Amino acid sequence: MKAQNPVESYESLYARLQEVVARLEAGELPLAETLSLYELGIRLAAECQQLLDTAELRVQQLQSIEPDGDLAA
Repeated sequence: MKAQNPVESYESLYARLQEVVARLEAGELPLAETLSLYELGIRLAAECQQLLDTAELRVQQLQSIEPDGDLAA
């Protein structure tokens, strides 16, 4: 998976994914374009999921911090 551009936030990736889905659902596209959009959609969904997984891990780590500031074992 490619490194995230700092400008490329979850919200912008998700918006792009929604655009791809809308175009695919509208239909009437040539097969080659449909396949290309589908591939792009898969990549965008994977990048969104990676960002969500990272955020979830960070929340779990923050929840495990003890009142004295140390991570719980």
